[in-house]
Amino acid sequence: MATPYPYVSGTVLTAAQLNDGQNLPINDVTANYVLVNNDRYRRTIMNNAGSTTITVDNSVFVAGDIIWCYNKGAGSTVITAGAGVTINTSGSLTLAQYGGGYLLALSASTFTFFSGGGATYGVGSGGSSSSITVGGINYTLLTFTTDSTLTVTKAGLFDVLLVAGGGGGGGGTSTRAGAGGGGGGVLGFTAVTTLYLSANQSITIGAGGAGSSTDTVAGSYGLGSSIGSVISVAGGGSGDGSTSLDARYNTGGSTGGRAAGRTSVNAVIATSIQGNTGGSSSAVQTGGGGGGAGANGGDAVSLDGGAGGAGVDISSFVGGPAYVAAAGAGGGGQNAGGAAATGGVAGKSTGAGNNGVNYGAGGGGTYGTAATNPGGNGAAGAVFVRFRV
Repeated sequence: MATPYPYVSGTVLTAAQLNDGQNLPINDVTANYVLVNNDRYRRTIMNNAGSTTITVDNSVFVAGDIIWCYNKGAGSTVITAGAGVTINTSGSLTLAQYGGGYLLALSASTFTFFSGGGATYGVGSGGSSSSITVGGINYTLLTFTTDSTLTVTKAGLFDVLLVAGGGGGGGGTSTRAGAGGGGGGVLGFTAVTTLYLSANQSITIGAGGAGSSTDTVAGSYGLGSSIGSVISVAGGGSGDGSTSLDARYNTGGSTGGRAAGRTSVNAVIATSIQGNTGGSSSAVQTGGGGGGAGANGGDAVSLDGGAGGAGVDISSFVGGPAYVAAAGAGGGGQNAGGAAATGGVAGKSTGAGNNGVNYGAGGGGTYGTAATNPGGNGAAGAVFVRFRV
């Protein structure tokens, strides 16, 4: 039987309860969880097929408190320090399935995690290998920019970040502008995504979508990137061609922009978008900016195209200089092409649209004096895998 913790003044305990003092109640949780004071009287066990977190906030516990944390779900669980909290460990704060241990509070804000034999980091090869240091921890980083294989030479935990291909920009004419393509989705940059892998995995890199070759059709979707069948992220939506009436919204990545006052009546609209939405236009000479992984695309203003949505900085994962991925592109306009967002490209007021350059960036929409001004191509994505050394 579980001991009735916490003890309450006046409660009479049976001999069986006194003899069973280590049998704590189980707190079975199925989603991201923030520990509360009562968790020192029970065992917190995560049960989720996806990645989750157990967060330790400041001033919840006092020195000497012990908090048991386990994971029985198929997805990894990361014990995460809240604001002002430090958690030290000789192992990993990521719990694979059936891993766990306990937190010992040294103060209200400092903890040591003692692993009960949970999974450690694995070892792999493939792509382009480099040595990096992030937060004082040394890693091997594997960078994949083409379809390949992640060879797992030692089963264990791997941190991953995926960038999908950006969408193609919309084409314009001498009287109408195409919209910017959306940036590809990015997975693993707001919180580290950690997988337990025990076998080789195929790496698929999402190609960038082609810009529309004519104003009567939208650009092409960006394609998704994936690690085997374990995890994937969707590509960017395409920019609307200036007379196409079919701005397309992909099923997960940032969306493309809308052009020439078009609505989403004929659009394929995602039910769940990992990125951000594209901008729109109310004048035929302008196009909306494509959505980026970090921000929405801008609406066209007067006769200027909308700015692209910003990308995201993934330098904290790859341990290198700051750079961005998955930025949307701005649409074209009669006066000026939409401004380039951080990591993206600008729309153009004449000629063919700009091609995306950073990982997953959308292509630029265009406007011009030629009979047809094709949209820019979206950029391909990338997959990053790292493990501790």
